[in-house]
Amino acid sequence: MQIDKKLELHLSESNIHIERLNSVLKTLKTIYPLTSDSLESISLEIEDKLDVLAFRFSKLQDLLGSKIFREYLIFLQYPVEGKNFLELLKELEKENILDIDRWSEFRGIRNNISHDYPFEEDEKIDAINYLIKNVNYLIKITKEIKENFEVIRKRD
Repeated sequence: MQIDKKLELHLSESNIHIERLNSVLKTLKTIYPLTSDSLESISLEIEDKLDVLAFRFSKLQDLLGSKIFREYLIFLQYPVEGKNFLELLKELEKENILDIDRWSEFRGIRNNISHDYPFEEDEKIDAINYLIKNVNYLIKITKEIKENFEVIRKRD
């Protein structure tokens, strides 16, 4: 399969995650910032939306990191063969697609929300609040790659 077709397919998949994230963010803004007191009184519906937020955030971040970044750089004709993930991130940072430090923060946050340890409730609350506040950055990365991809394809 051609690189641009693969990238197009992955970006299409990312749209599904972005749509779901945007949908749950509308509801979750009403409980932001979450506190330990408000966590105890949230409805099952809000709890489900928090699960969707964590799941879709993780899926989108995985899709970006495991497929879209590499395919995008190949599309831009960067040599990616034999490069590790940090080297790919550095190239994306040079292209002003992302900030490596912020991407690393997201990895840490994702690890906090993906484990259910009841004794770390404050960390989980902080992670959820961080996601609600910052998930749009992940969406922005995806949209910027998509926009750049479409512009370059039209030129060629």
